[in-house]
Amino acid sequence: MPVLILAGLIMGFYFIYSDKAGSVGKLGSVKNKDLVISQVTFDDIGGQESAKRELKEALDFMKEGERVSELGIRPLKGILLTGPPGTGKTLLAKAAATYTDSAFISVSGSAFIEMYAGVGAKRVRDVFARAREEARNGGKSNAIIFIDEIDVLGATRGRNQGHMEYDQTLNQLLIQMDGFSSASDVKVLVMAATNRVDLLDDALLRPGRFDRIVSVDLPDRIARKRILEIHSKGKPIASDVDFEELADESYGFSGAHIASVANEAAIMALRDSKDEINMEDFKEAIEKVMLGEKIDRKPKDEDMKRIAVHEVGHAVMSELSNPGSVAAVTVTSRGKALGFTRQVASEDSVLQTRVELEDRIAMLLGGAKAEELIMGSRSTGSRQDFDQAVEAAKFMVECGLSDMGICGVGDGFADEVSENIRAVLRQQEERAEKALKEHLNFIRNMGELLIERERVSGDEFREKLRADLELAQAQ
Repeated sequence: MPVLILAGLIMGFYFIYSDKAGSVGKLGSVKNKDLVISQVTFDDIGGQESAKRELKEALDFMKEGERVSELGIRPLKGILLTGPPGTGKTLLAKAAATYTDSAFISVSGSAFIEMYAGVGAKRVRDVFARAREEARNGGKSNAIIFIDEIDVLGATRGRNQGHMEYDQTLNQLLIQMDGFSSASDVKVLVMAATNRVDLLDDALLRPGRFDRIVSVDLPDRIARKRILEIHSKGKPIASDVDFEELADESYGFSGAHIASVANEAAIMALRDSKDEINMEDFKEAIEKVMLGEKIDRKPKDEDMKRIAVHEVGHAVMSELSNPGSVAAVTVTSRGKALGFTRQVASEDSVLQTRVELEDRIAMLLGGAKAEELIMGSRSTGSRQDFDQAVEAAKFMVECGLSDMGICGVGDGFADEVSENIRAVLRQQEERAEKALKEHLNFIRNMGELLIERERVSGDEFREKLRADLELAQAQ
């Protein structure tokens, strides 16, 4: 029996450390089949001009190795890409490999973590060894290792008290990043991506490890248009498609969202047996990406009327505050949304004023107030609107933009802040009520039209609202 136990232990350690045990799993991302021959260039990436410029500047140190050595410059060891999901961090890493003519290996942070002690550290060593081997085999002097979701691997040490494997694996990565020298035949650059940079260990972020941190943000309007054009290349696009307008209507979308819009628009054209993808397909695709697929659930007549009135209330307040802001109003159920008023931003803004926040709160409260005025009561459908209105009011108070002025936000000011938030909400609710009372007939008529057609475009809505305003002025 002791001999059998000893033999079993020996075999177990053999399989673990040779990475052949099925229970441990192979680090597939460093195998030959996963070596990426990157053909992506920076020109293939829409927007992100600032990130591309900063990245190229850092990568030039790899391209001009001899010049760097003459000037005594320490080569960069790591570049960290940070930003929201879907903004193109992986594409930037692939483009970096093309730009520097480097071997490129992509791995996930979770691929290093195992329950067996020492396996993660071994896998880190294997990745670096594989990168150098692939570079030599390809006749290249540079290699790039891209670690996606590095926060899984590089989280602050000591957080996993019951599992020291995390810390050992991170320690091995730190050692490998410290082990480069300008005299090596293959220069290895580590690129990593995360949307939770706050979780990373300080030792990773110091100079000498990740020397550059490049922010990859959501695309602005110009970038969104460029991304749409890139993902529409090769597709039969109808002459009525306006990428400028679509860029406005896709405010807040990431590059991945926009790629999905182009793909969904093509699917819709195929579904309807069209030869070309038209503007209506793209607009329908935007709503699908935002809210999900249409559902078969059909509300009863009374609920449908309430939903229509609710959405018209939102749209009226939006147009009165910001003319031209409504892209479409619909009572088509998608996902968890029974109806939706889609807005467009006139221009991308990084700051918000008091007036803008008040307009947003009034718009959010307009749906419930329209229900109350037309239907005689509110419904539970306003829950999400109220949550967003409270958050906007809280943000407004904390930024010193309310009548309360500059205030503290600590525990000692909780009651004062809460009362001021309620005051902001009351003011905007009264504002919405006053404005909507002047358009009650319009809300009823537009609600009936919505029920009949399910969707009204922003242009048509504005035209009818303008006619109602002119009629009111004439009277």
